Amino acid sequence: MTDHTADSEPADPELTEAEVSEQKAVRLGKRERLIASGAQAYPVELAITDTIPAVRARFGDLEADAATGATVGVAGRVVHLRNTGKLCFASLQSGDGSRIQAMVSLAEVGEASLEEWKELVDLGDHVFVSGEVISSRRGELSILAKEWRIAAKAIRPLPNLHSELNEETRVRQRYLDLIARPAARANVRARAAVNASLRATFTAHDYLEVETPMLQTMHGGASARPFVTHSNAFDTELYLRIAPELFLKRAVVGGLERVYEINRNFRNEGADSTHSPEFAMLEAYQAYGNYNQMAELTQELVQNAALAVSGSHVVTWADGTEYDLGGEWDWLSMYESLSEASGIPITPETSKDELQDLADRLELEVQHPTAGKLVEELWEHFVKSKLERPTFVADFPVETSPLVRDHRSKPGVVEKWDLYVRGFELATGYSELVDPIIQRERFVEQAALAAKGDVEAMRLDEEFLTALEHGMPPSGGMGMGIDRLLMAITGLGIRETILFPLVK
Repeated sequence: MTDHTADSEPADPELTEAEVSEQKAVRLGKRERLIASGAQAYPVELAITDTIPAVRARFGDLEADAATGATVGVAGRVVHLRNTGKLCFASLQSGDGSRIQAMVSLAEVGEASLEEWKELVDLGDHVFVSGEVISSRRGELSILAKEWRIAAKAIRPLPNLHSELNEETRVRQRYLDLIARPAARANVRARAAVNASLRATFTAHDYLEVETPMLQTMHGGASARPFVTHSNAFDTELYLRIAPELFLKRAVVGGLERVYEINRNFRNEGADSTHSPEFAMLEAYQAYGNYNQMAELTQELVQNAALAVSGSHVVTWADGTEYDLGGEWDWLSMYESLSEASGIPITPETSKDELQDLADRLELEVQHPTAGKLVEELWEHFVKSKLERPTFVADFPVETSPLVRDHRSKPGVVEKWDLYVRGFELATGYSELVDPIIQRERFVEQAALAAKGDVEAMRLDEEFLTALEHGMPPSGGMGMGIDRLLMAITGLGIRETILFPLVK
């Protein structure tokens, strides 16, 4: 059996394991024949002089049936193969999806080399060709090979590049998705452009990029369930970080007045279209700032990222919908918008019993309910789905925001906003709590909740309090999910924005 005909197409995406095994056996035999002939199936060096995109850029306007006199050596993956007597054709694809035709002819390479091409080259192989750049009679840019070599022998067949991969394959075998689907490659480039844009914006505002621990002796900086591990070297229990906040604040205490970090967080919680247990997070802190300035910075970060990917503040999502990230974004008060949407006056003084009664009537289940948690759940029920434009939702309950400063003029709330885009929370910003005495009180309250079984409650962190007692200047802080930022710009689900998402 052979896995290409005279005009080969990629393997069917629904091949059975037995069929894959059969094709794999054929390809392994070709690998052995290559090695037995003295050639290499995976050479360490090739005489590459150009990339496929560079050749296309240089000769892309070549007229049909023309020669250039220029010799190049390129390598790419074989994604189409047609063998016809004295002349064989292959489409070679580079990593960015650019393709060029390779023409292997009896006149140029000789009978033995041509027969080896027909016998040994399969779809999916990486192949090196060296020869003159020409244009075929149909006007297709080509390389008329004078020599060729296998650059890497593919042992398994490719999926059908003319059929869409199912989501399971795209996520579990992202490398196939990258080979087969231009959108998958575009997503990776979009993410790189976003990260570069974020760093450029921070640099323009004199921020320093720093790195903080991912393994921590005490988890903190957010309300979330951590992953737990064990250090053999220190014989102690450690936690994968749920947020970098408490270490970034230590940096501000130390005099690094504007700092940010882009790195991974880990939360041992559910996974859905907007949540992943492992995700990329941006956090930033600015001495002598507050939540208003952090909102301005966040809007600039997002809008610059949209420009970097789309060339406009109006982005086009994967389903063709346009979404406007431009202009000045809306602001809402959590309590005022909740009162208006529910038709019931709700303030920081509204009792827990009243809030619980309303939640019960709406059949809302709230784990470890407090007045603050009930307000937030009720707000999500009544208001969240109605937000269309990018919106800062401000002034949260004190008890759900243990690291945030009390509002300067509104009793019972803190200076915190959450940014909602596309109906999900994209970012959050604080006027940071820097008073170590009040911070200790908040930690004690959180510890009491933890003792009652709230696994997301924060722990009392003495080392952080010690740092805070050395004096942290008034500061603003913000955090934003990088994956969610890509979701806002591209319209994709979170598993499509992460190159290799965690799957069960």
